Amino acid sequence: MQSLKVPRIVWVSLSPAQPTGPKAAAAAYEPIGSLSALLQGPRADVVVLDGSSELLTPALLQLRRHPDYGLSLIFFSGSADRLAEALADGPLPAESSAVIAAWRHWQERLGLFNRGRLPERFDHSLLCWLWLRPAGLIQPVCDPSNSNFYHYPLVEALAGEGSINVNSWLQQKRQENLLEAGDLLDRLRHCTACDSNRLNYVDVCPECHGLDIVRQPSLHCFVCGHVAPQQDFLRGDGLICPNCLSHMRHIGSDYDRPLENYRCRSCNAFFEDAEVDVCCIECGQRQSPDELRVREIRPFRLSETGQLSCRQGLGEDSVASQYFRQLKLMAQPGFLAALDWQIAITRRYGKPRGTSVCSVLGMRFDNLKLVLNELGEPGTIAMLDSLMERLQQVIRETDRCMRGREDVLWILLPETPTAGLHILQERLLTGLESIESSGGQKLQLRIVGCGLPDQLEKNEDAPLLLARLMGELF
Repeated sequence: MQSLKVPRIVWVSLSPAQPTGPKAAAAAYEPIGSLSALLQGPRADVVVLDGSSELLTPALLQLRRHPDYGLSLIFFSGSADRLAEALADGPLPAESSAVIAAWRHWQERLGLFNRGRLPERFDHSLLCWLWLRPAGLIQPVCDPSNSNFYHYPLVEALAGEGSINVNSWLQQKRQENLLEAGDLLDRLRHCTACDSNRLNYVDVCPECHGLDIVRQPSLHCFVCGHVAPQQDFLRGDGLICPNCLSHMRHIGSDYDRPLENYRCRSCNAFFEDAEVDVCCIECGQRQSPDELRVREIRPFRLSETGQLSCRQGLGEDSVASQYFRQLKLMAQPGFLAALDWQIAITRRYGKPRGTSVCSVLGMRFDNLKLVLNELGEPGTIAMLDSLMERLQQVIRETDRCMRGREDVLWILLPETPTAGLHILQERLLTGLESIESSGGQKLQLRIVGCGLPDQLEKNEDAPLLLARLMGELF
């Protein structure tokens, strides 16, 4: 293994026509004439690829799929396309000292990942790649030749030969709160039958949904109300209604031009605006635009919970999870069913306005990551021990608890009015203030409460209520 002070940085020339090695700071880089020579030789700590963008992308894909270089720092010298940028660590810094500093930081974080264990599974490898790069993103890349138009080359490369549904995998990790989505880049619509996004949008008649529609001016006779194409009214030099044979001389008093400017040649209907039908090119399914599945295109980064999991150990309970489990947690379906039942009871048999017959309390560790970084795991565990002891004192046998996200706890409190909810919140916060800390950092708790039925929104059920309260916790 290379020394921390002197990493092995190799400069790989991808084009035989180019001279091997950098023009500046040659002493800091070890020149290698080809990518195959790099892969056959001893493992390098940092790789710099020098070549055109056409050569850069295949080389990056090959390196990211290789077990020795999937997580490594790989920079490029020169220009790169979007695909290469999504796979590399960016352009080569001007100073070699910046490359060495980046590698030292990479080494330090690798030692902290998963309690010092290297990733053995694909999903752990991808989380590790992000963990090693605090500002790293899983970037989508637009590719018209791809069936989905957008793909995530880093996920595909680290997956290697494994066959995974990248979009489903990313959404699953997002639901597990290990990943969080970045800014919206694009929005695609997919067929509800086959999930294809190769769609054809066509204007159709709103009456019969026929395709054969034409833009055609029409007239409206005030005498009989007849509406027909303008040419049907033309008789010599004047306008005569073909239905009642009235002479139409003055627009506004004898006739007018209706807003319906389109006519269907199939059913002869007149209409102002055509409707839009969507025909899937893959399976032929026809549907309205509102029925299509919408897929948002976003980059992904490691969430706060994901960072905590990478530090504490993937595949294991986090510190918060271990302590929440002491409260005899309910599974989410059971908790939501109990909350929906309480909502139905309070709405049907609610007491006079101003009183509550049930309450919901949510709590979140607001700075657990910061406390872990400053006090370490032993000090944090001691604080959580005291908090859980306080919680067990105030939670009754009839109360029910559920863990929402990694660091969020929900408590259902039957027969607890709003005043009792406020007392419980004060006890928790007072107890938290009394917990001694060996360092300057104290655990902070964010609490939100809701009394039922007074503080319920109209038509709000258990999932909607928790979603609304969750917004107040963050």
